[in-house]
Amino acid sequence: MTPERFEDLAEAWGGDIARWPDAERVAAALVMAARPDWAQAVLARAGDLDAVLDMFAPPAGAPALTAQIVASAPSPRARRWISWLLPAGMGAGLAAACAAGVLAGAHLQPASSTPATSEADALVTAVGDEDFGLLLGEDA
Repeated sequence: MTPERFEDLAEAWGGDIARWPDAERVAAALVMAARPDWAQAVLARAGDLDAVLDMFAPPAGAPALTAQIVASAPSPRARRWISWLLPAGMGAGLAAACAAGVLAGAHLQPASSTPATSEADALVTAVGDEDFGLLLGEDA
Protein backbone atom coordinates (compact mmCIF):
# COMPACT_ATOMS: atom_id res chain seq x y z
CA MET A 1 0.00 0.00 0.00
CA THR A 2 1.32 3.41 -0.92
CA PRO A 3 1.34 6.29 1.55
CA GLU A 4 -1.12 8.14 -0.71
CA ARG A 5 -3.53 5.20 -0.55
CA PHE A 6 -3.18 5.09 3.24
CA GLU A 7 -4.03 8.78 3.48
CA ASP A 8 -6.99 8.38 1.11
CA LEU A 9 -8.36 5.53 3.20
CA ALA A 10 -7.88 7.50 6.41
CA GLU A 11 -9.80 10.44 4.91
CA ALA A 12 -12.58 8.20 3.60
CA TRP A 13 -12.98 5.73 6.49
CA GLY A 14 -11.63 7.68 9.45
CA GLY A 15 -8.87 7.32 12.00
CA ASP A 16 -10.02 3.97 13.37
CA ILE A 17 -8.68 1.16 11.17
CA ALA A 18 -11.41 -1.15 12.48
CA ARG A 19 -13.84 0.87 10.30
CA TRP A 20 -11.79 0.30 7.15
CA PRO A 21 -12.65 -2.43 4.62
CA ASP A 22 -11.30 -5.85 5.61
CA ALA A 23 -9.19 -6.12 2.45
CA GLU A 24 -7.29 -2.93 3.34
CA ARG A 25 -6.57 -3.60 7.02
CA VAL A 26 -3.62 -5.96 6.55
CA ALA A 27 -1.86 -3.61 4.14
CA ALA A 28 -2.56 -0.68 6.47
CA ALA A 29 -1.01 -2.59 9.38
CA LEU A 30 2.13 -3.12 7.29
CA VAL A 31 2.34 0.61 6.52
CA MET A 32 1.85 1.38 10.21
CA ALA A 33 4.67 -1.00 11.11
CA ALA A 34 7.01 0.51 8.52
CA ARG A 35 6.24 4.17 9.28
CA PRO A 36 4.62 4.31 12.72
CA ASP A 37 5.08 8.02 13.46
CA TRP A 38 3.78 9.14 10.08
CA ALA A 39 0.82 6.67 10.18
CA GLN A 40 -0.16 7.83 13.68
CA ALA A 41 -0.13 11.47 12.51
CA VAL A 42 -2.37 10.63 9.53
CA LEU A 43 -4.75 8.65 11.73
CA ALA A 44 -4.80 11.43 14.34
CA ARG A 45 -5.85 14.00 11.69
CA ALA A 46 -8.59 11.66 10.50
CA GLY A 47 -9.59 11.00 14.12
CA ASP A 48 -9.99 14.73 14.76
CA LEU A 49 -12.44 14.95 11.87
CA ASP A 50 -14.24 11.84 13.15
CA ALA A 51 -14.69 13.49 16.55
CA VAL A 52 -16.15 16.63 14.98
CA LEU A 53 -18.50 14.62 12.79
CA ASP A 54 -19.57 12.45 15.74
CA MET A 55 -20.63 15.58 17.65
CA PHE A 56 -23.07 16.55 14.88
CA ALA A 57 -26.67 15.70 15.58
CA PRO A 58 -29.36 16.61 13.10
CA PRO A 59 -31.96 18.93 14.56
CA ALA A 60 -35.13 17.20 15.62
CA GLY A 61 -38.42 18.66 14.48
CA ALA A 62 -41.08 19.67 16.94
CA PRO A 63 -43.53 16.82 17.52
CA ALA A 64 -46.49 19.12 16.90
CA LEU A 65 -45.07 20.20 13.53
CA THR A 66 -44.42 16.59 12.54
CA ALA A 67 -47.99 15.64 13.46
CA GLN A 68 -49.37 18.60 11.51
CA ILE A 69 -47.37 17.68 8.38
CA VAL A 70 -48.50 14.05 8.54
CA ALA A 71 -52.13 15.10 9.08
CA SER A 72 -52.10 17.52 6.13
CA ALA A 73 -50.58 15.02 3.70
CA PRO A 74 -53.02 13.96 0.99
CA SER A 75 -54.42 10.48 1.32
CA PRO A 76 -53.69 8.09 -1.52
CA ARG A 77 -56.55 7.71 -3.97
CA ALA A 78 -57.83 4.26 -4.70
CA ARG A 79 -57.05 3.45 -8.30
CA ARG A 80 -59.12 0.41 -8.94
CA TRP A 81 -58.90 0.75 -12.72
CA ILE A 82 -55.15 0.14 -12.64
CA SER A 83 -55.63 -3.25 -11.01
CA TRP A 84 -57.37 -4.59 -14.13
CA LEU A 85 -55.91 -2.29 -16.80
CA LEU A 86 -52.32 -3.48 -16.49
CA PRO A 87 -53.09 -7.21 -16.89
CA ALA A 88 -55.59 -6.44 -19.67
CA GLY A 89 -53.00 -4.40 -21.55
CA MET A 90 -50.45 -7.16 -21.21
CA GLY A 91 -52.98 -9.69 -22.48
CA ALA A 92 -53.88 -7.49 -25.44
CA GLY A 93 -50.20 -7.10 -26.33
CA LEU A 94 -49.66 -10.84 -26.16
CA ALA A 95 -52.71 -11.47 -28.36
CA ALA A 96 -51.48 -8.91 -30.91
CA ALA A 97 -48.04 -10.55 -31.01
CA CYS A 98 -49.61 -13.97 -31.55
CA ALA A 99 -51.83 -12.65 -34.34
CA ALA A 100 -48.85 -11.02 -36.06
CA GLY A 101 -46.95 -14.30 -35.87
CA VAL A 102 -49.85 -16.24 -37.40
CA LEU A 103 -50.22 -13.71 -40.22
CA ALA A 104 -46.48 -13.72 -40.92
CA GLY A 105 -46.42 -17.51 -40.98
CA ALA A 106 -49.40 -17.67 -43.34
CA HIS A 107 -47.80 -15.11 -45.64
CA LEU A 108 -44.48 -16.97 -45.84
CA GLN A 109 -46.17 -20.25 -46.81
CA PRO A 110 -45.16 -21.41 -50.34
CA ALA A 111 -47.86 -20.49 -52.87
CA SER A 112 -47.56 -23.70 -54.90
CA SER A 113 -48.27 -27.11 -53.47
CA THR A 114 -47.50 -29.04 -56.68
CA PRO A 115 -44.43 -31.26 -56.58
CA ALA A 116 -41.31 -30.00 -58.34
CA THR A 117 -40.27 -31.78 -61.55
CA SER A 118 -36.65 -30.65 -61.71
CA GLU A 119 -33.96 -29.16 -59.47
CA ALA A 120 -34.62 -25.67 -60.88
CA ASP A 121 -38.34 -26.01 -60.14
CA ALA A 122 -37.52 -27.17 -56.61
CA LEU A 123 -35.28 -24.13 -56.10
CA VAL A 124 -37.94 -21.75 -57.39
CA THR A 125 -40.61 -23.45 -55.27
CA ALA A 126 -38.48 -23.45 -52.11
CA VAL A 127 -37.07 -19.92 -52.46
CA GLY A 128 -39.69 -18.12 -54.54
CA ASP A 129 -38.21 -15.67 -57.03
CA GLU A 130 -41.04 -13.18 -56.47
CA ASP A 131 -40.06 -12.87 -52.80
CA PHE A 132 -36.30 -12.66 -53.20
CA GLY A 133 -35.79 -11.41 -56.76
CA LEU A 134 -34.08 -14.63 -57.87
CA LEU A 135 -32.72 -14.44 -61.40
CA LEU A 136 -32.24 -17.77 -63.12
CA GLY A 137 -29.57 -18.22 -65.77
CA GLU A 138 -30.22 -19.17 -69.38
CA ASP A 139 -29.20 -22.81 -68.90
CA ALA A 140 -31.31 -23.43 -65.80
